[in-house]
Amino acid sequence: MPRPGYACCNISTSAALQTRTHVSYDIKGDVAVVRFNTPNSKVNTLSRQMNTEFTDVMNEIWGNEAVKSAVLISSKPGSFIAGADIDMIEACKTSQEVTQLSQEGQKMLEKIEHSPKPIVAAISGSCLGGGLEVAIACHYRVATKDKKTILGTPEVLLGLLPGAGGTQRLPKMVGLPAAFDMMLTGRNIRADRAKKMGLVDQLVDPLGPGLKPPEARTMEYLEEVAIGFARGLANRTISARRSKGLIQRITDYAMALPFVRRQVYKTVESKVQKQTKGLYPAPLKIIEVVKTGLDQGRDAGYLTESQ
Repeated sequence: MPRPGYACCNISTSAALQTRTHVSYDIKGDVAVVRFNTPNSKVNTLSRQMNTEFTDVMNEIWGNEAVKSAVLISSKPGSFIAGADIDMIEACKTSQEVTQLSQEGQKMLEKIEHSPKPIVAAISGSCLGGGLEVAIACHYRVATKDKKTILGTPEVLLGLLPGAGGTQRLPKMVGLPAAFDMMLTGRNIRADRAKKMGLVDQLVDPLGPGLKPPEARTMEYLEEVAIGFARGLANRTISARRSKGLIQRITDYAMALPFVRRQVYKTVESKVQKQTKGLYPAPLKIIEVVKTGLDQGRDAGYLTESQ
């Protein structure tokens, strides 16, 4: 006999599936596999449509007792999510609209971060901007060790800053100096370097010769590995807590001291001023937003980021 509410959940799922074009999911055992796929595009972008469908899908997964964990993956081998849809930002007529857009993203990713069901990001291809913000809100990240797999925060190159909580999560994940380097340069980071930095938890090697194209088999293998980790996190045989090396622990301890942080801000600010002559507000705003979050707490950091 089906669980109460389970059959009706299936009906709503199949009804919703007919209208969903950007995000779909299927359930493998007790793990939901969520797939991003922007239609008629080589890459996935975080558009309003994708955000809406992603929110709906996650709410269904959270409401389904049979599902214990989830994997986020792309249906496009060369792109996890390549960033936010710039048209969506340009369509905003006022600063309030942009702030609201940012706050919607922040709220959604906060729900991902605090999800009672562990969520694993399975990354292959470009994981940039808003895509990286989605990945770092998850509890665990698995990436293909491939030249095409790059992670980064290129917003600064467009005169923007990460707007869905990235300025607050990144420093805690990779440390303040590395986070500033990523956000102020917009440089791409390869998967193996991301693993050393603590941005990625596990690497998956691309698969060699076989019957299917290597990319397709690598994606299947990535999904399989990610499902294994999602299941392990749910039944607590795997811990999402990273064991940090001595240098990282010392750095974290130092960065917890306000006067050390002030020195870092000062150094970074003077470097930015020299390079940009103060003409480009985005780098200085990134420093200000990170500073607010670390010195005044997360809520203040989120608010400043959205504004």
